[in-house]
Amino acid sequence: MAPKKASGPEVHDQGVDGDGLPDVDLVHCRIGKIEGLEVLQKAKTLSLRQNLIKKIENLDSLTSLRELDLYDNQIRKLENLHNLTELEQLDVSFNILRRVEGLEQLTQVKKLFLLHNKISSIANLEHLTGLEMLELGSNRIRVIENLDTLSSLQSLFLGTNKITKLQNLEGLHNLTVLSIQSNRITKIEGLQNLVSLRELYLSHNGIEVIEGLENNKKLTTLDIAANRIKKIENISHLTDLQEFWMNDNQIDNWSDLDELKNAKSLETVYLERNPLQKDPQYRRKIMLALPSVRQIDATFIRF
Repeated sequence: MAPKKASGPEVHDQGVDGDGLPDVDLVHCRIGKIEGLEVLQKAKTLSLRQNLIKKIENLDSLTSLRELDLYDNQIRKLENLHNLTELEQLDVSFNILRRVEGLEQLTQVKKLFLLHNKISSIANLEHLTGLEMLELGSNRIRVIENLDTLSSLQSLFLGTNKITKLQNLEGLHNLTVLSIQSNRITKIEGLQNLVSLRELYLSHNGIEVIEGLENNKKLTTLDIAANRIKKIENISHLTDLQEFWMNDNQIDNWSDLDELKNAKSLETVYLERNPLQKDPQYRRKIMLALPSVRQIDATFIRF
């Protein structure tokens, strides 16, 4: 059965926004080629998720577009987007992109999703100075680089890549969320300028020591699960912590929990699959050491 072409788009009424302009939803329609969308000049949102599109084309007339969703297609190249200068959100996740390119004119973009492609390097983003969220998880990136100009960035997702070092993050003063799970990081470093950081996700790496967080005093979530850490240390200054994920490490000393006593709002602690869990009084000892905690591992505390 040959894929359909988007010659007569269906405009679904569920998405008429405040200006009376339609949101166009063409999800899962077996569309093989983008064409015939000129009638949608006033559309602000266009979703072409889960189709069979191989090329970004024929969008030049959609100059009012604020959101473009091309998630889960067969696109090999970021191209032909230069006319979409009002675009604020672009999602080209789950495609076959090898490079970040062709975005120079999209200076209004705030959210960029490039999850699950074949991108090997962070590049060609310097013009996106208003970018607030960047998702590059599940690619082939080895080095954190070329982010210096993205001073508005608030959330950076680089999980499931091949990154070996935390570096080149100094310019990201407004970053509040940093996720580099499932990489090859062995040392916590390079975070001293990220004074606004609230959530840090470093699980499934090769980290052996908790360190380098002296300036990250606003952290509310710290996830260092599934590493090689033997001691909870160097975090007693993180008084805003609400969630602490430390499961699947090598913690064997109950006195380590003293490091968390200053975090009066701590609600969630994950410590399962550490040597500590073998203690028959495991949950009771956590409750006594950290009276504010409401959840231990996946289970809420019953009072």
